[in-house]
Amino acid sequence: MPVADLLRALLIACTASVPVIVQATRYEVPAGADLGEFVAQLPADATYLALSKSARYTSKGDIVLPDGVLLIIDGCGATLELGVGSHGFTRRIKDQADAMKKVSSRYAIRDFAAIEGGLKAIDLQATLGSTVTNCRLIGQSVAAVDLRFCLMARLQNVLATNPKGQGFVIRTGDWPGANWNNSQSNSTVLEQCRVYSSGSTTNAFAVLNSGGVRMLDCVSEGAVSDRDIYLAAVTDGNEERLANNTVVKSFTLHNFHVEHKVRLESIHVNMPNQATVDLSNIYWNGKPEAPVIRYLRGQLNLSDIGWWSPDLRIVSRVTTPRINATRCHSQLRPGDKSQRTATRAGSFELADPFPGHTRLDLTYVRVSAPSR
Repeated sequence: MPVADLLRALLIACTASVPVIVQATRYEVPAGADLGEFVAQLPADATYLALSKSARYTSKGDIVLPDGVLLIIDGCGATLELGVGSHGFTRRIKDQADAMKKVSSRYAIRDFAAIEGGLKAIDLQATLGSTVTNCRLIGQSVAAVDLRFCLMARLQNVLATNPKGQGFVIRTGDWPGANWNNSQSNSTVLEQCRVYSSGSTTNAFAVLNSGGVRMLDCVSEGAVSDRDIYLAAVTDGNEERLANNTVVKSFTLHNFHVEHKVRLESIHVNMPNQATVDLSNIYWNGKPEAPVIRYLRGQLNLSDIGWWSPDLRIVSRVTTPRINATRCHSQLRPGDKSQRTATRAGSFELADPFPGHTRLDLTYVRVSAPSR
């Protein structure tokens, strides 16, 4: 065999056993570029988009994310200023059939010093496993974060400051063909997220028609808002009706810190009969004037609430709430029978009831293992 052929054969044999290292296709956004316009022209092979920490970027319009297996958007500590009509990082979804085709796309948005202004900062739709981490969102007019049909999304260390409308919204799709059971944001996790409300903030956090959502180590503070958490699962959009979504099964809240006042109630609970709502280790700083919980429906489990006072009220709009309180402060209690009225029993109260609900019935209210 000629020497050249022998060397070629040896090279092929050697390289065949060496693993191929596939690197991300990285693109850098030049300083001063309009981010929305840059992303619109991003090549199809892009997997990593990097900004410069020393630059301040703008996007007059939406930043429409391309379809793909995974796109990492690394803010690198940069600040992004959005136009007043911008939806921030978003997608274009025509209808539910289009959403089903695009749901496998995944995005990792991270490390922005600030995303300022716009209608929304994060407006993700139809994704599976997307993440938003280490970002500060300031002054959005509609919502800081709006997730629609975002399955198994994770928001971690995301700070919403002075949202004019809502802070974080987790919900179903609202495009043609989407409904309460085919486009949920199930199994989404919010961890170490904070809302610092403005005077016009409605809901700091809202979870609508989505199951398995978990909130861990989150904070709600700042100016007065309508609510800290709005949890509901009605199927016709009428939030004055009792929840009737048969596919929503649970919600979990652990280690929640509240340090401001609310206009309506701190936590609104309107979940299906067979859905469990687990609220543990909540601390309301100060003496809230509004109810700390307004209950409509669902299996509400309170645990490990170590601070309570007689001023705090759990208000029900139905006669027979399903509420379990375990390992909570001893002042969270139904009170002495001699002091109960038709509508008040210690920490529990019937208020603003639905028609026909006139008397508070404690049959399904259980307080066990109270602290001393």
